[in-house]
Amino acid sequence: MVAFALIGCGRPPAPPTAPVIAEGADDAWLDQVVYLALTDRFANGDPTNDTAPPADCYDPKDPKLFHGGDLAGLRAHVPYLAELGVTALWVTPLYAQVPLRDGSCGYHGYWADYGDPDDGALEAKLGSWRDVEALVTSVHDAGMRFILDMVVNHSGRGARIVGQHPEWFHDEGTCASLGDPVVFCPLHGLPDFAEERPEVARYLTASATRWARRVRPDGIRLDTAKHLPSSYLARSFVPGVREARRDMFLLAEVFDTTSIAHVRPFLDAGMDSAFHFPLRDALVETFARGGPVRAVGEAVRTTIDALGLHRALRLVTMLDNHDLPRFMTTAPPGMGEDELSRRYASALTALFTLPGIPQIYQGDELGMVGAYPDNRRDMPQWGWDAAGRAGRHEGTLGDGQATWSLVQTLARLRIHERALARGAYVELAPKTEAGLNVLAFTRRAPPDTNGKGSVLVVIGDDARGGAVTIPLDRDGPWRDGAVLVDVLGRGGQPRTVVHGGEVVVTLPPFVAAIYREEA
Repeated sequence: MVAFALIGCGRPPAPPTAPVIAEGADDAWLDQVVYLALTDRFANGDPTNDTAPPADCYDPKDPKLFHGGDLAGLRAHVPYLAELGVTALWVTPLYAQVPLRDGSCGYHGYWADYGDPDDGALEAKLGSWRDVEALVTSVHDAGMRFILDMVVNHSGRGARIVGQHPEWFHDEGTCASLGDPVVFCPLHGLPDFAEERPEVARYLTASATRWARRVRPDGIRLDTAKHLPSSYLARSFVPGVREARRDMFLLAEVFDTTSIAHVRPFLDAGMDSAFHFPLRDALVETFARGGPVRAVGEAVRTTIDALGLHRALRLVTMLDNHDLPRFMTTAPPGMGEDELSRRYASALTALFTLPGIPQIYQGDELGMVGAYPDNRRDMPQWGWDAAGRAGRHEGTLGDGQATWSLVQTLARLRIHERALARGAYVELAPKTEAGLNVLAFTRRAPPDTNGKGSVLVVIGDDARGGAVTIPLDRDGPWRDGAVLVDVLGRGGQPRTVVHGGEVVVTLPPFVAAIYREEA
């Protein structure tokens, strides 16, 4: 492990004039906890649709084919999600998929069988339109929001529309001459729509708008947004879908780990948010691989500097999704399972307390591990209740119920502690004699609370543990004599007292604490 004594060494704390709450305090999306469900791999609620045409696309033992998960299965487990603390459900696309090709089918939903005229067909293996309506109603009745995944960058290979309108697609041999290959050339050989053509833009936006009207989602996750012209989003897609549902949350997948500044054109085009892939890389480097915690602090500071506080708070953060290896799968060989589990708990704590809207992927709450195709394994049957989750299970880390309870606790804290969702981030510089690897920061509560409700987050990422002295931010919410108590309750020091503008806490190895002033 690389030892690191000071976070942000040489960088002064935020000045007194730093913003302490997000602009647009009525933006309720800041308060959400998002759950990604890969519908076909979540739960099978209606076995009668498993062999819906084409029948050769169903085989629960084949990782490239449908396994039977469906909308009815999702609906049956809405109470499970609500109990976990989820407030927004994101489901993978529901389009009818192209037939079997090269031994694979679009169980994931991203190989739409577009046709002209657009029939808006639903994938029969996922259920019926009645099932869609019932799921969305159940989600809303549970007080949750519904996010629908959409794809307008490409169709599936062999989609009807490719034969109907070959001129609507970029030619792989000449696409680079049109401009940026990331935008104008096919991704993984998938037929790439030429959105710069007015008739193509109209077709795709009209299709998305019809889906928005029929499904009634509260948000849209836009797949492969990085590969779309931002001009198409600004002039066609965004105004088109907002005509259907004006207040939808529009979330762009800009799969770029190099710089968060690369999401700006998509936000400027009218998208509300994007995924924070650079922060995910920093979390991997720190908590999965044992690197210095400064990588996380740098990622957050860079984001706020590049986008401003409000946009930074609106970004969606994650440890995993269906395109990434499970988080702790990236750890170097040789780590013991106990250390892997503790590191994962630290990473989850960081996810729920750093700026941004946290997103968890099905199985994260169980500690699932694995690279492709195991990162898309079915949700295990033992995961649906506390008795089944208890103990260790193959393909997961640690005790399943302990991990589930941690996610539940963090979700509830994030929902109830307003500063975690909307507060400014102030990085602190912890001091330890042993040079422990410790991340510490304040999330400030709104000014109208006189600082009440601000939280201090301390995350230890070191096998040694020990005492940590944390100088608090200038003009911060706590004065000498204030008693701070740990509301996470995961083995951190239960109480500490502010003295001389500092607090001292003793952290066991790989333990985090979230401190709030005693009421």
